[in-house]
Amino acid sequence: MTALRASLLAWYDANARDLPWRARPGGGAHPDPYRVWLSEVMLQQTTVPHATPYFLKFLSLWPTVSDLAGAADGEVMAAWAGLGYYARARNLMACARAVASGHGGVFPDTEDALRALPGLGPYTAAAVAAIAFDRPANVVDGNVERVMSRLFAVDAPLPDAKPELKRRAAGLVGDHRPGDWAQALMDLGATVCRPKAPLCDRCPVSAHCAAFAQGLPETYPRRTPKALRPHRFGVAYVLTRGEQVALVRRPPKGLLGGMLALPTSAWRAARWSEAEALSAAPAQAPWRPAGEVEHGFTHFTLTLQLLRAEGEAHDVIWSPRRDLDALPSVFLKAAKAGLNSLI
Repeated sequence: MTALRASLLAWYDANARDLPWRARPGGGAHPDPYRVWLSEVMLQQTTVPHATPYFLKFLSLWPTVSDLAGAADGEVMAAWAGLGYYARARNLMACARAVASGHGGVFPDTEDALRALPGLGPYTAAAVAAIAFDRPANVVDGNVERVMSRLFAVDAPLPDAKPELKRRAAGLVGDHRPGDWAQALMDLGATVCRPKAPLCDRCPVSAHCAAFAQGLPETYPRRTPKALRPHRFGVAYVLTRGEQVALVRRPPKGLLGGMLALPTSAWRAARWSEAEALSAAPAQAPWRPAGEVEHGFTHFTLTLQLLRAEGEAHDVIWSPRRDLDALPSVFLKAAKAGLNSLI
């Protein structure tokens, strides 16, 4: 595979994406481990265009891992709002504080030591080790899985194919420029070996690709049919007091844990009747229907019926309307819809 590696690294030198957490390829310089780690956590389940402004905002607020470690939980969660998968933000804070308190604000430089940090899984540890410290680590994300499945025409469907794809990728890792190699594979999958309509005519390794030789690159990776996601129903309450909106802090554990949110009922399989919705309201007020919104989570979809009222309530956090952009997307969507309704 020497020729394959040489072709891909030469392609990467000429075509690497310009990303704010990267160093220029082939120059021998390594990026700041804090930037690499922060970007990798944000990019889990998030696209580069969506994550980039959040990354830049975090750097402006907390330029170093020690700065982030000293930030209040609520400030970090508010800055994270809109990125989704909020357990990542909690893991981010736990890891930052461990690096600051246990490592003097300096990330350890081996995969095993990185793996020992709280909230830092095998993939992120491998990515930071390779990209920030040029360690020969096997970095396998969804883009790399797709490249491996096509290079080797792996017929096993995902997710069952993951161990084989990881083994195939490990066979290509070497001591020469391992950080650039990891990023080259990611860029190849993101820009050329795309899920649909792969640009095989532009691929630097098409001569080594079994799926290309078969003329069937788009049929890889094979996939097991997805199970239908269950659907749930809930009620969200948009309670206002002039220009303020009533919010609550969700429990620290579980979905959207620790985040500010609109008050809601429980989320269940059956739609809520009018009487049930009123009985679960956070306050006695002249509640009126205000439409509904739909939202999709990883494991289920949700319909939130909206009730709107003007009034007082205990045990809520009053927030100015202008600050609602810090809410998670499901509640921001519900708040906007409820506030725009007529009562």
